[in-house]
Amino acid sequence: MGPPSNSGFYVSRAVALLLAGLVAALLLALAVLAALYGHCARVPPSGLPGLGDSEAESSPPLRQKPTRTPKPSSARELAVTTTPSDWRPPGPWDQLRLPPWLVPLHYDLELWPQLRPDHLPAGSLLFTGRVNITVRCTVATSRLLLHSLLQDCERAEVRGPLSPGTGNATVGHVPVDDVWFAVDTEYMVLELSEPLKPGSSYELQLSFSGLVYEDLMEGLFLNVYTDQGERRALLASQLEPTFARYVFPCFDEPALKATFNITIIHHPSYVALSNMPKLGQSVKEDVNGSKWTVTTFSTTPHMPTYLVAFVICDYDHVNRTERGKEIRIWARKDAIANGSVDFALNITGPTFSFLEDLFNISYSLPKADIIALPSFDNHAMENWGLMIFDESVLLLEPKDQLTEKKILISYIVSHEIGHQWFGNLVTMNWWNNIWLKEGFASYFEFEVINYFNPKLPRNEIFFSNILHNVLREDHALVTRAVALKVEHFKTSEIEELYDLFTYSKGASMARMLSGFLNEHLFVSALKSYLKTFSYSNAEQDDLWRHFQMAIDDQSTVILPATIKKIMDSWTHQSGFPVITLNVSTGVMKQEPFYLEKVKNQTLLTSNDTWIVPILWIKNGTTQSLVWLDQRSKVFPEMQVSDSDHDWVILNLNMTGYYRVNYDKLGWKKLNQQLEKDPKAIPVIHRLQLIDDAFSLSKNNYIEIETALELTKYLAEEDEIIVWHTVLVNLVTRDLVSDVNNYDIYPLLKKYLLKRLNLIWNIYSTIIRENVLALQDDYLALISLGKLFGTACWLGLEDCLQLSKELFTKWVDHPENEIPYPIKDVVLCYGIALGSDKEWDILLNTYTNTTKVEEKIQLAYAMSCSKDPWILNRFMEYAISTSPFTSNETNVIEIVAASEVGRYVAKDFLVDNWQAVSKRYGTQSLINLIYAIGRAITTDLQIVELQQFFSNMLEEHSRISVHAKLQTIKNKNLKNKKQSARMAAWLRRNT
Repeated sequence: MGPPSNSGFYVSRAVALLLAGLVAALLLALAVLAALYGHCARVPPSGLPGLGDSEAESSPPLRQKPTRTPKPSSARELAVTTTPSDWRPPGPWDQLRLPPWLVPLHYDLELWPQLRPDHLPAGSLLFTGRVNITVRCTVATSRLLLHSLLQDCERAEVRGPLSPGTGNATVGHVPVDDVWFAVDTEYMVLELSEPLKPGSSYELQLSFSGLVYEDLMEGLFLNVYTDQGERRALLASQLEPTFARYVFPCFDEPALKATFNITIIHHPSYVALSNMPKLGQSVKEDVNGSKWTVTTFSTTPHMPTYLVAFVICDYDHVNRTERGKEIRIWARKDAIANGSVDFALNITGPTFSFLEDLFNISYSLPKADIIALPSFDNHAMENWGLMIFDESVLLLEPKDQLTEKKILISYIVSHEIGHQWFGNLVTMNWWNNIWLKEGFASYFEFEVINYFNPKLPRNEIFFSNILHNVLREDHALVTRAVALKVEHFKTSEIEELYDLFTYSKGASMARMLSGFLNEHLFVSALKSYLKTFSYSNAEQDDLWRHFQMAIDDQSTVILPATIKKIMDSWTHQSGFPVITLNVSTGVMKQEPFYLEKVKNQTLLTSNDTWIVPILWIKNGTTQSLVWLDQRSKVFPEMQVSDSDHDWVILNLNMTGYYRVNYDKLGWKKLNQQLEKDPKAIPVIHRLQLIDDAFSLSKNNYIEIETALELTKYLAEEDEIIVWHTVLVNLVTRDLVSDVNNYDIYPLLKKYLLKRLNLIWNIYSTIIRENVLALQDDYLALISLGKLFGTACWLGLEDCLQLSKELFTKWVDHPENEIPYPIKDVVLCYGIALGSDKEWDILLNTYTNTTKVEEKIQLAYAMSCSKDPWILNRFMEYAISTSPFTSNETNVIEIVAASEVGRYVAKDFLVDNWQAVSKRYGTQSLINLIYAIGRAITTDLQIVELQQFFSNMLEEHSRISVHAKLQTIKNKNLKNKKQSARMAAWLRRNT
């Protein structure tokens, strides 16, 4: 699955689904009742039609399914059981894993969604289906369990045992006495009149029906969209991790791989896509005489159910051939016509070829389809042979040249193609090792991009995209490790594993492993692993075994322990260590990183240390790898002399997953070197020093002054990514939005403006003279907004003037696009420095655009006004007039987030809180309390704020709000102490 989004804006689909739910409430209720109370017929041996027959015989209903409470925000929540436990006896259906009695070998699957272009669905759509599953019995049993949820079972039959000598022809049948559903564990249970025989094969024949929902992107789902000026619809699937059971009865666990023959019945005006190439087509007539197209597909390789994929759409495509295999990119006809898919098409084939050559394993399928959906919450999905993307991460429009979109598309396409080996070819045995696919796919994103773009600074980009984010969130008390020893999860817990730790920490583990071995050894071990477990499943220990084999076959790389012992210390343990080096004595120690560490805090036991690879440099020269495999160890070679040129930096290129601290002398030496010759320290380590120091100071490992000392040299810093790291850590949101920081602001302004000249002149000149020069400078594209915004916030006259120039040019001639990286800032200061005239221009633009991202951007800009009456009018419009009827942005909240707006919003709520609650919901009031109260520092302020909101909140909300405000107060008190120390330091150094 695609990596989690790092977008600066988040638009909740829950809100959109709520609106859709209001419109389709009756349909949803009927759908749930149909799914719950449908029957599954017992059919005599002669009565079961084969796949392709059109009508099913009717039979008496079997036991009803238990009742469920509908919750339209997710399909799984529709299936929460509310029945007492006495309706069924205890048994294997109470377990979260399937019993190992049956092994699926092959599925013949037919789906018939009733999607028609002349009758577009409103909220939901019926589909019917049939599946014949060939299974091998391993234990004699008269109870069969497989996964099924939200389906109405029409009939069930068990044929067999199958005769292996006659092409698996059926021999007899096993009567099905009953079919019922254990909804809480998501099982269909077939009660047989006699047990199956161990070692024999059988065929389960099932017919079923269910509902497809619009925008509920689990199982089968609908997209309704506009193309070529017409309203259209498509159907697609998302079966990872455990949504295949929503679509057809199956053995929905990753180790239970099988082959699939897939048939899709669809309207003749649509095209049907699946994992494999089209095998044939025929025509089918329904009971009303309407003709439908029956598309069959070739047999898949062995694969898990979560990789099965279907799309029915009215799309065009472009194609190319790479090493004899066809690659097709599918998208809306408008997008194909304007060339928006060309970039993705051009990078896809070479990416496949690069990974084939790297692993010496060819892509297994005869074709690769990639499709761009108008709306897809998961961003991307790696289905074998049919990868699905949200079009926002696949289509590149001409206006996107000055965004980071090109690199973003490259990364996500590379990620999903990487899954064709990590995940599809070799699948983790169970979800506790999901990092084996997501972590390695995330790592190889960067290897692919670095291969095709060798000038990109790979270490700095990995830091910016992966390492910075995960180190900021990870700590010793975090709830889980990358690889979990627990194998039994609730299904909801499996879904929660798709997080920052699986993707980013997993990628960091792979990068660290490559770093302390070497690239050749790293890839050699992976080749062996992939070849051995092709079309099968693996666990983490299988991976370590192949690495150990590669290590044992050479003598260059010597490790202090087995690869399993080294890497288990990282993957089975939460958090990461802080490595502290005393450069006077050479003593190095490790301790766990805690958020807001208290003195002498430690939770380590004798076995809970990491085996830490220490790659390091001394005086700019790379040194030999050493290992810290104890809590403390002496490295005499790391001692430094009194020489001005003697300094040490640990964690070369930041390939190790840890932060580094030094004693006072170590930090002093690094400060001296930065002030004397900063270029002697590589860019990645200037980044590292800043990021480590500020994080360590924030969490009580070092004093804030130690971090601030590292910024003295910045007048000589010309790398924008380093500046970005400084500003992210120094000019925080709390500092910018808190007007009570009047003491520190003038000091910080004087200190930073004195040092900003060099970097500002470089990029302001580019913006004025040739802004297109930025289009291939990824680090500038992601960093420029923070630099530009800080310069204007500090009152740099040239920044304010440039913002005014760009805003005016855009207003006068909208074809003069504001450069995307700084558009937020320019729009904001265009409003802040303007009058109601400029504000009305943005309102008009907001009204006339249909693009959600642009609406969000414009709404935030309109909140930048310094005039209370304009902000008040903005909020009145939001709760009363048509331009703001959609919920992509809560206008009251964004107004409250600004300096002036905090007070205006508070006053506005006094007279309008009922209208605000009706417009945005009760939860918005709680969010507003936090926004308005973000600067509180006393209990009296908390009491005043609670009294102010008391008549707006329920009792349970008042309790939670009080606790949250106490947390904010404590944080602010700490920040106030930190700010006082910063101010004192700035006075001494300005």
